[in-house]
Amino acid sequence: MGAVEHRAYARIGLLGNPSDGYYGRTIALAISNFWATVSLQPSDLLALVPHSHHDLCRFSSIQDLVGRVQSEGYYGGVRLLTAACKTFHSYCSSHGIDLHDGNFTLSYDTNIPRQAGLSGSSALVCATMNCLMDFYNVRDRIPVEDRPKIVLSAEVELGITAGLQDRVAQVYGGLVYMDFDEEHMLRTGNGIYKRMDPQLLPPLYVIYAQNPSDSGKVHSTVKQRWLDGDLTVRTKMREVAELALRGKQALLEGNHSLLAELMDRNFDLRREMFGDDALGALNIQMVETARSVGAACKFTGSGGAVVAFCPEGSVQAQKLQEACSASGLSIELVQVAAR
Repeated sequence: MGAVEHRAYARIGLLGNPSDGYYGRTIALAISNFWATVSLQPSDLLALVPHSHHDLCRFSSIQDLVGRVQSEGYYGGVRLLTAACKTFHSYCSSHGIDLHDGNFTLSYDTNIPRQAGLSGSSALVCATMNCLMDFYNVRDRIPVEDRPKIVLSAEVELGITAGLQDRVAQVYGGLVYMDFDEEHMLRTGNGIYKRMDPQLLPPLYVIYAQNPSDSGKVHSTVKQRWLDGDLTVRTKMREVAELALRGKQALLEGNHSLLAELMDRNFDLRREMFGDDALGALNIQMVETARSVGAACKFTGSGGAVVAFCPEGSVQAQKLQEACSASGLSIELVQVAAR
């Protein structure tokens, strides 16, 4: 077996998120603007290679160390590769899939903005899993619908709070409609995943923060309130899930004005449930910047980036670019390229 390399792409939650963690429905897409690459090279010993930037262990000073921690957190990518190897092995062991005794060296690179709600962590795990399936020649033994939950289990191993949506988009690629029906989930561990034609999408834009704060706090209390049966959270989360079902039909019918309404409603419901303190001022400002020119806008994930749609076309898109540049915020805007 020779060297193997795989790439996994950033993803955007278009509608329905975060109901994927609450037996809801979502629409998400993988985008080719940003990606993570993992390379596997057969070797005598199993080794994981730290990245020269993301796993930095040498600093010019303690101030430099603190600055890096404040901007990027404590963790690099090696822990994700390690967890991916462990959960891949666990899945194969529990499903009677024998693995040969060969060893390998894993290395990685990524250009997905950190902590920007574009699913950079799961992209690394997904690319690693693809390398491992090919190295051990077991791709045909692991159903595609099982792969997102293997990726998620690696992140859960590290204490990362998330749902299946991101991993489904990265495993399947393109545009995917997902139904996390409770009975089906409890019986199979998977949702019901349907690919859609990315050509159904209108032009979309991602606005992301250059220096985002940790987005994990967005999930702070809502999950527990949902588990406790909080009627407000339960009702609003069901409505969020319904937006994805309506959005699927809007895309199929080419009803982009309805799509814009659904995107805005998705953010508004999220804001009502989580509150401004949990969402974060910068994240809210990005949404408000897009809405200031009439664009529809919502979070791509749990914070750090938003997806915008300009229903009035290219002139409005230019106004959106100008609004981002004039906002005084450290943000970037890119047009989405669906993968």
